[in-house]
Amino acid sequence: MADSSFDIVSKLDHQEADNALNQAAKEIANRYDFKNTGASIEWKGEDGIEITANADERALAVLDVFKEKLIKRGISLKTLETGEPRQSGKEVKINGTFSEGISSEQAKKVSKLIRDEGPKGVKVQIQGDELRVSSKKRDDLQAVIALVKGADLDFAVQFVNYR
Repeated sequence: MADSSFDIVSKLDHQEADNALNQAAKEIANRYDFKNTGASIEWKGEDGIEITANADERALAVLDVFKEKLIKRGISLKTLETGEPRQSGKEVKINGTFSEGISSEQAKKVSKLIRDEGPKGVKVQIQGDELRVSSKKRDDLQAVIALVKGADLDFAVQFVNYR
């Protein structure tokens, strides 16, 4: 019997992120506590966002609304990296970016975790910005998925191409 396998990736669903941003923008436009505060959220380039408001607290509140929408849409907050609020004239801005892909350092960390704590007979290959995990037993692959989900990684992971 051929080996079963799956891939561990770190990808962002751009459509869901766009929907979350649009929902947050609508809520900010309609909420009473954001009226006349100049609060807004918008895309900056392909993977960046910019939050604008007239005070630090307002900008952070906009960020909280956006994070809430991301969670509802099933996007891990580990993909979003935001900076500190910074003064820009009379406004306060927060910039954020979405990160995708698994760096070679992160891939080595996950590979070592699977080799050390995973079932025997599981093979891990690093292929660019993703990892291929293969084994003769599907149960071993399920155990690896549970292990990686349970690990406290500093980046979001998804499991694709399970065969």
